[in-house]
Amino acid sequence: MLSDLTVRQAKATGKPYTLADTDGLSLFVSATGAKAWHFRFSWGGKRDRMSFGTYPALSLKDARALRDEARSLLAKGVNPHSERKRKRHAIVLAGEHTFMAVYEQWLAHRRLSLEEGRQTSLEQIGRVFKKDVFPSLRHLTIYEITRAHLLDIIGKVEKRGSLSVAEKLRTWFTQLFTYATVAIPNMGDNPSRDLEVVALPLPPVEHNPFLRMHELPVMLQTLRKYRGRLNTQLGIRLLMLTGVRTGDQFGVALQRREVQRAELPTRQRGALPDVFQQPLPARLRQQRCGRLRWRQPFGRLGRRWRGGGGQRHPFALEQRKHGDILVMGWPEEPFGLFG
Repeated sequence: MLSDLTVRQAKATGKPYTLADTDGLSLFVSATGAKAWHFRFSWGGKRDRMSFGTYPALSLKDARALRDEARSLLAKGVNPHSERKRKRHAIVLAGEHTFMAVYEQWLAHRRLSLEEGRQTSLEQIGRVFKKDVFPSLRHLTIYEITRAHLLDIIGKVEKRGSLSVAEKLRTWFTQLFTYATVAIPNMGDNPSRDLEVVALPLPPVEHNPFLRMHELPVMLQTLRKYRGRLNTQLGIRLLMLTGVRTGDQFGVALQRREVQRAELPTRQRGALPDVFQQPLPARLRQQRCGRLRWRQPFGRLGRRWRGGGGQRHPFALEQRKHGDILVMGWPEEPFGLFG
């Protein structure tokens, strides 16, 4: 058995030699006097050896502790040499596969099938993760994240009453960590499993209110008296005339492009500015509601545009009384409510 004094006084002799300790531990002394700790063991009927480190960086006491750990692994049927390689590889992987790195990989994969733009899934994912997820997980590796981390994040979102956001987070966590279990080596168990078991129930759905025919006169009178931005008035009237979604209207790009010839009367066919993202649905073009008659909204737009002297925004620039309604093709002022 070696002692601290024996190890310290071991000198170079011009040839390498070994000083044995106990249970496979030994001190190797090179020809130049460098000292290293070796551990010899049997695995699969063959002799093997692994190095623990050099002396004096690793003392005799520390070398014996490492030997005891290796012998414990052998007793469990684990090769200590292979186990050390696995741990070193895991450290390298942990440095490469932080949560932020895996999130960026997953998001790039999702971009292949999701659209870019305002209020799209991609935009919502980026906004919600930046606000609720990154502050807790940005400094962790993907291997360190547990179900408790995810439940804590979702719980905070639920406490502030954003139950729909919490539901989306559960879905996105499931997608992200399912992707990680396939794409990231040595990922292990998926921490996003069964998160919905403890989810708070969503409140009953409350649909947005809508106007009935007998309520239109009062609504139109109120709109006529509105003293805010003109664009707001015109936008609401445009919604009534076209029936497009509000999100589509907000995202309209006022740019010139060729209108589909089939959507215009023969006398007005040609390249005209399309101020809509999509033509009026056929079901609305022929729909009649009392005295309200839906017409093709380009009825007067073609003539007005061609004679507009280079105007680029006919709705915003039209200041004549009822101009915004007439441009859209109204045959008359419904109910006589537009003054």
